[in-house]
Amino acid sequence: MAEHNDRWKAMLFEGPEFIPVGVGILPAAWKKHGEKLDAICARHPVIFGDVKAGERDYDQMAGSYREGRHVDPWGYVWENLCEGMESYVVDHNVPTRAGIHTLEAPEGDHGTPHGFMFMRLYYLRGFEELMIDFAEEPPELQRLIDVVLDYNLRQIEGYIEQHGSGERLQHFGDDMGMQTSLPISPAKWRKYIKPCYARMVGRCKEVGWHVYLHSDGHIWEIIPDLIDCGLDVINPQIRANGLDSLVDVCKGRICVNLDLDRQLFPFATPTELDAHIHEAVAKLGSPAGGLWLTAEIGPDVPLDNIEAICTALEKYRGYYS
Repeated sequence: MAEHNDRWKAMLFEGPEFIPVGVGILPAAWKKHGEKLDAICARHPVIFGDVKAGERDYDQMAGSYREGRHVDPWGYVWENLCEGMESYVVDHNVPTRAGIHTLEAPEGDHGTPHGFMFMRLYYLRGFEELMIDFAEEPPELQRLIDVVLDYNLRQIEGYIEQHGSGERLQHFGDDMGMQTSLPISPAKWRKYIKPCYARMVGRCKEVGWHVYLHSDGHIWEIIPDLIDCGLDVINPQIRANGLDSLVDVCKGRICVNLDLDRQLFPFATPTELDAHIHEAVAKLGSPAGGLWLTAEIGPDVPLDNIEAICTALEKYRGYYS
């Protein structure tokens, strides 16, 4: 309960007692480390709660983490070659612009999974074809966007019908950046994608909900636009955006659930990891709030480093510059 209260207080800049911290562990890491990883979790109840070793099935893989292929309700095909890691789309079912004219969204309730808006456009078209569409701006591009947006708005209406109005944090996920840049110019993002987020987030805000967006990759140039759309929490990657850039566009303006440096975790020393987390807190932290911290653990992260990450998160969650 205290952790939940701190998350809300940090989100609303109401002076949390602690910086909310979390660690997400990929199924592939559980499969690799098994009981050794359970033992680390048990030593850090602040992060993981009450862990009882031996209760987890380390080989269990759910959904897109399972090996093999599956067809999305939209018709594109996912494939997983590495059990315990995420799938990717290999067959795009709208490879031509002509196909956009007959594209119809699936019927029923399939939700807004990770990649529900911008990513879904290239799941349908293929990344290269979509980039050509953004470059040439044919009328089919707007039709494609409209089909996906209308579907998402219907899903959001279903959420509203299910949960009603009032205090709630609605989560969305859509990776809109690459390693060092946006895949399209900020101007074209604002022309084509920002109106979608304004409508989707705006509908949630109309019923009193708060909105959280996860987005991997380099996105810092458009974070002010996402704030304009009404977001309450943004979950960006520190490596792709740079800590100083995130401080410039986020601090005091929006709560940041900072995704710590996954590309550093496999190679750093425990001392370097401690310094990494301390710097993030020193620069983005504030007594008023506005900061959560999260770390994703893959199978390439050594056990000593996992321990060091957990230790540093517990150490600095009460520190403010």
